[in-house]
Amino acid sequence: MTMPSANLSDMNDRSREVFRLLVENYLETGEPVGSRTLSRAMSETVSAATIRNTMQDLEFLGLLNSPHISAGRIPTQLGLRLFVDGFLEVGSITTPERQEIERNLDGPDSDIASILNKAGDLLSGLTHGASLVLAPKSQTPIRHLEFVSLNASRTLVVLVFADGQVENRIFEAPTGMTPSAMREAANFLNAILEGKTLSEIKDTVSREILTRRQELDQLAAQLVESGIALWSGEDQNAQLIVKGRSNLIEEDVEQQDIDRIKILFDDLERKRDLVQLLDLTETGDGVRVFIGSENKLFSLSGSSLVVSPYMNAEKKIIGALGVIGPTRQNYGRIVPIVDYTAQLVGRMLSQRQAR
Repeated sequence: MTMPSANLSDMNDRSREVFRLLVENYLETGEPVGSRTLSRAMSETVSAATIRNTMQDLEFLGLLNSPHISAGRIPTQLGLRLFVDGFLEVGSITTPERQEIERNLDGPDSDIASILNKAGDLLSGLTHGASLVLAPKSQTPIRHLEFVSLNASRTLVVLVFADGQVENRIFEAPTGMTPSAMREAANFLNAILEGKTLSEIKDTVSREILTRRQELDQLAAQLVESGIALWSGEDQNAQLIVKGRSNLIEEDVEQQDIDRIKILFDDLERKRDLVQLLDLTETGDGVRVFIGSENKLFSLSGSSLVVSPYMNAEKKIIGALGVIGPTRQNYGRIVPIVDYTAQLVGRMLSQRQAR
């Protein structure tokens, strides 16, 4: 069966008003909305029976459904999409909210990592949702790296950047790796990588392995090759910061909803579709809203994502931040909060990178 489609041209003035009032009421209360409630809010005198007929027409279009017999209606995912695109009135960020973001985000000693962590805390606190912050890939040159064996299959690589930042990354090492092979691999890499950024590494390493393969022990060469994906892969160079997970699990949430939210968190921990999160923002200007299964990362969670990119001084997108919440959330309030936070983060990171 084909999913019905609908747009504003399918609706007359009365249908639009009924639809708008119903969705606004649902977003505020989270409860199905009945015809009597709507009749009291209409701009003209309309009987409850007439409104019920209108609601049935909207249900036929796939914009509403009834969760229980004789209950009111709630918007479908398609209905929420139409509401966000055609009816949502996005307000401006309030002065207290703007001041709170500015006061808590900035600081004389705040480095990039601190700014991004604070942004995540602020977004989750202000919106009562879970926040996502996709940190920018480091464009700082590497000064040094070391390999450390954790166990038979897992190896830690310690990356020291020219600005003093240190990153630790874990990956699976080739079988049979020895301490001497790790030292040899690290010496080989340190000789060719100093002064290069992560994004410049892949081609350099591949070229040097081909020309200097005879200088490397077989195990050391395998370690170098297996590590290339770690420090040059787009999905691994980006760090995902998640804050406020507990905001999505309320006391009255049903077990099946909790299970779906846990699946969402598991996906985030594995960084599944992490690159897609940033790609989604690059196809549009400013804040974007993804409802339910429109974003496959959240298709099992019944959640929505309000996300915006942030840019560097050259207006290039370097990361993204956003808020995950239930499909029933105050989009009109959350969109300007996410938008302002993204603009401020981009401006602050540009200032620090220019120092």
